[in-house]
Amino acid sequence: MTTLADAVLPLIRTRADLYRWSLPIAHGRDMHEAVDILEAALPTTDPVEAHRVTERALTSVLKVLARADDSSGVIGDACHRLLALHPTTAAAARVPVGKLVDWMMAFQFDGIVDYFELDVVDYAPALGDIGLRTYRQRLDAYAAGLGPRPSRADFWSSKHAGEWFTLDWNAKRFAVLAKDVDAIIATHAGEGDRAAWLEDAAYALDEIGERELAREWACKAAHFDRGHQSQKAAGYWCKLLERDRPDELLSARQWVFEQWPSASTAADLHRAAKAEWPALQAQVLAVLATRPDQAVSLALHTLKDPALAWRLAHELDLSSDPTWSELAKAYERVDPLAVLPVHARLVENELVTAGAEHYRRAARRLAKMRTLAAGSAHATEVDALIADLRRTHYRRPRLQQEFDRAHLP
Repeated sequence: MTTLADAVLPLIRTRADLYRWSLPIAHGRDMHEAVDILEAALPTTDPVEAHRVTERALTSVLKVLARADDSSGVIGDACHRLLALHPTTAAAARVPVGKLVDWMMAFQFDGIVDYFELDVVDYAPALGDIGLRTYRQRLDAYAAGLGPRPSRADFWSSKHAGEWFTLDWNAKRFAVLAKDVDAIIATHAGEGDRAAWLEDAAYALDEIGERELAREWACKAAHFDRGHQSQKAAGYWCKLLERDRPDELLSARQWVFEQWPSASTAADLHRAAKAEWPALQAQVLAVLATRPDQAVSLALHTLKDPALAWRLAHELDLSSDPTWSELAKAYERVDPLAVLPVHARLVENELVTAGAEHYRRAARRLAKMRTLAAGSAHATEVDALIADLRRTHYRRPRLQQEFDRAHLP
């Protein structure tokens, strides 16, 4: 191996079984170190050698992935980084287009893992006009060899669903490469009956500089229905408006909040409203009144107003323990004694379920209560609560142990 290969490939390869949670993460970090070394070496390394090492590293990382539990995604991220380098190193090394097309076809259709895509837009400089024609012909020939395309209803249950998905992906990217608006709409939006597909078309149109059309298709996706895909598309639509038509952003954010009222969409509206927010706040909180946890979260995290959050929690009869916990932590700086009943209730709710983690959380909260109550008339009440809990749960030795560890009386 060359000096670069000696430095990179041993960090990529391993014979270890990577199924325990910590092992794939640790090896994935080694892989990222390898990619760092490779990226740093590119400007001073012979392009042919750099490409050869990149390709060998890719082959190795795929072999590792095939037998690893990459739930954390660390190894997959390293693979994505190598895939981003590959078309650049191929262009610099002037890889013969026939050889490059062979590699691209094999990677997508004969690989040991099938959840990575190649982007012909990135490979265009390395392929050139001849290579692009050759690659398209190879894709067409491969599609012909699969037989009739399955119907939409049978697509994912068909024998070659993965191959058809890859072919469709390539068709989309060829449309973007050609900057063909009609082809982009045809390949991305499909039959126009899913908000996510309409959003895909918007992204592709924006990629080729068709900003007005991108906004139009993102708007269509946002208004498609009130499902989660439309909500996601609405976020992209607003992002495009903020960039291109900021004067329209506030009304769009108001519409999004009306369709999907939550602390998150209210926070987006707050950012867009700026100085106009005071005129909107009462209306927004009135809408969120049916979702107390969202109203309180907005007051806490966006408006940074613990006193308002405290008032809303009581007026709206907040029932979410996680939100009460966040609120108690914030409000203790306003009135540390006022949060003691909240902590007491959360401790009791925690102990409804047996288990060491529940006991630890209860013990930490009780210790917090003692700190807050220290020096006040409530200190004895907190200690009395702890004593009562010890008596009530005397048959839970692990709870007693956790209380002891927290130095509770």
